[in-house]
Formats: sequence, structure tokens, C-alpha cells
Amino acid sequence: MAEAVRHDKTARQLRMLSDALDSGRLGPVRRLVNTLAPAEIGNLLESLPPGKREVVWGLVDPEDDGEVLVHVGEDVRESLLADMDPDEIIAAVEDLDIDDLADLVEDLPDTVIDEVLKSMDRENRERLEQVLSYPEDSAGRLMNPDVVTVRADVNVDVVLRYLRLRGELPDHTDHLFVVSRRHQYLGRVSLAALVTHEDTTPINRLIDDEQPAIDVGEGDQEVARQFSDHDWISAPVVDENNILVGRITIDDVVDIIRGQAEHQALGAAGLDEDEDLFSPVWRAMRRRLMWLSVNLCTAFLASSVVGHFEGTIDKLVALAVLMPIVAGLGGNAGTQVLALMVRGLALGQVGASNARTLLWKEVRVAALNGLLLGSVLGLIVLAWFHSPGLSAVIAIALTCNLLFAALAGVLVPLTLKRFGFDPALASGIFLTAVTDSMGFFTFLGLATLVLLH
Repeated sequence: MAEAVRHDKTARQLRMLSDALDSGRLGPVRRLVNTLAPAEIGNLLESLPPGKREVVWGLVDPEDDGEVLVHVGEDVRESLLADMDPDEIIAAVEDLDIDDLADLVEDLPDTVIDEVLKSMDRENRERLEQVLSYPEDSAGRLMNPDVVTVRADVNVDVVLRYLRLRGELPDHTDHLFVVSRRHQYLGRVSLAALVTHEDTTPINRLIDDEQPAIDVGEGDQEVARQFSDHDWISAPVVDENNILVGRITIDDVVDIIRGQAEHQALGAAGLDEDEDLFSPVWRAMRRRLMWLSVNLCTAFLASSVVGHFEGTIDKLVALAVLMPIVAGLGGNAGTQVLALMVRGLALGQVGASNARTLLWKEVRVAALNGLLLGSVLGLIVLAWFHSPGLSAVIAIALTCNLLFAALAGVLVPLTLKRFGFDPALASGIFLTAVTDSMGFFTFLGLATLVLLH
């Protein structure tokens, strides 16, 4: 429901923005754009063709430029950066949090990166270099090194005076992290506990040591799963020696979850979630060509199966009418299984320990659906063509193809993952090849054996 409301709001804003741009009145455009949050501006920019995008980008408040760049895909970011001179880029990114800057820095021109580093103080420069030293999809890359820490051997009054002296807290601060003299993570203290206890209360009496720290090398999908399971707002990140090195906050995790959803949705069609909606034709063509080429090869495989039964089809024209039904239902059934598998693999719910049980369950579901739908389809074919043999053949072929679809839906993504390929990106093509080829082979092969002999 919330997602639908957000989409409706974006569509409404896009209509208003397009109308204002078409009228040539930039004042209303500027006022509309600068009432939006950076993430909303980024979403609108991704929805605009290049010409209008350049105009709107020029009207964005320079103070929001950096945050907007964080909230757009890589292709759109590249086009926006191309319209900025080095001084504008430096001004846009210099006030970003370290974790956001780490997301951007590799997309910046080398000369600009040098200037950005020179403009930073030594402490922040070292923090940025530390974050960039970790793998791209790890907790270390997600974390912000700006962490408020306290010692266990002080009391509440000391901590509150320290916070007042500090003046401000990082965004999404709901806990302070307690560390030892060697900066090892001991636990956390909630802000609520600090303001509801006596000033003389020792911090070590308020420590919550139940929240585990996240290892700096943990993958981003596992980080997102832990946040989802425990309803965290923030979480500490530690290295192999339990030294506190940073924290991850819920806003970063929301970006991960949204990215996973986009990757699964677009990956199923062989597309990249970072691709610009209005990317140049040549670039879009090259990106899509590889998977279309693979699909062409698999399509020839299905066609060659049909070709082997050309004589059968010539003698029984009804087969040409009916065989797309068998292949189509098999494809749909396989896609249902595939969607569950890709989601389960992404969430870490599917692995070697439960794959066999899952396969057996899907085979039974497919068998029951095949028997039921096959019977219904057989009766329809009997009434249509008045051929009991053809009715039996299509009922059996449909049941068999649903079984093949279940097997492919489970085994294809598992196999791709085992060999290091992304199941979300490639499974659909191979699934279609299996359901089309086996659907045609089973139906036409049975028809040849039963009806022509």
C-alpha cells in the first residue's frame, strides 16, 4: 500500500514538473523541486529524459546536490556529473557523510577525487580511506566511522555533559556504544536510559550487551537481514579484534533492500538496476544484447525439437494449435517456483541443507497441479477435437512439463549460484529453454507414439 502511494506521488510530481517545463516557466519548477527531499528529487531526475533532466538539475539547490547524487543510479549519476565543473562537484560532496562519500568517490573524475581529499581534514581523510579499503558489498563499505562512544567506568552525568559539549549527534543515533580502553565493543546504552536515570548512575549498570556487533566483512544482504530480523535502527561494526570501527544505520539498509528488490525485478529480464531509463540507444543495446543472444540460442534449441516432429505436425494439425498451451503453462509454473527460489537465495533461506526437501515439495505441488489442470485440459480437447487419444496425450504432456518446470525452477538457480553466476540475472532464460523444449518434446513425442502408431 505504501509503495503504491509513493508511486502515485511520483507520477503526480512528474506530471506537474513536465507541465511546468513545457510551459517554459522555470519559477514553478524551481519551487516544486526544492520542496522535495533529495531522494524524491533523484527519483524525479531518473524519470525525466536527458533534455528536461539537465534543466531540472540546474535548478536544484546546490546544498542538496551531493545528497541527490547519492540517490540516483550509476548511469544517471554519470550524466549529472558530466554537466558539473570540478568546483561544483567538490562543493556538492564535501559535506557528505563518509559512507555516502564512499559510494560516490569512485564515480568522480580522478582530478576531482584528489581535490576532494585535499579539502578534507586528516581525520576524515583517514576515515574515508578506511571505508574504501573494504569490499564494495560489505558492512565496512556501508558503515559510517562517525560513532559516539562512551566508557563503562563513568556515570550518566559525565556522558550527558559530554553530549552537550559535542553539540550534535549523527543522524539516527538511538544508542551510544560502550567501549573499553582499547576501543573494543562492550555493548550499548540507549539515549532513553540516559535521560531517565539519575546522574550518578554508572554506565556499566545500563549497558545492553545483547545486541551482537556486525563483522566488518559481513555481506550487505546479511546486514539487511539482521536489521529486518531485529528491527534495529543502528548497529555497531567491529573488526576481527572486536575493535569498534563504525556503525550502520537504517537509512543505508533501506537502500540495500530497495536495491535488492530492483535487482530481482530487473535481473529476471536480464537488465541492470543501475541502467538509466533514458540511456543512449547504443549503450542500452549493448547491455541487452548478450542475454538476448543467449535467449536466441535457447530458442533455436526449442525450435529444433519442433523440427524433429515436423512430419507428425503435418499429419495432425491440431498439435500446432495445442502445443503452445503445454509450453506456456510450463513456463508460468516454472516462473512461480523460480521467483520463490531467487527470493530464498537472496535472503539466505535456501541452501544445501534444505534444497532436497524444497525440491521434493515443489515436485509434489507440480504433480498435483499437473493432474488437475491436465484433466481439465484433456476434457476441453476431447470436446473440441473429439479425440480421446489426443486428450490423453495433452493431459500427460502437461503434467510432465509442470514436473520439468518444478525441477528447473529449483535446480537452475541453485546451479547458477554454485558456479558463481547471479541467479536473478540468468535463471529465467534457462528456465524458458527447459519448459519450451521439454514441453514440445513430451507433447509431440507422445503424439507420435500414441496417435501415429
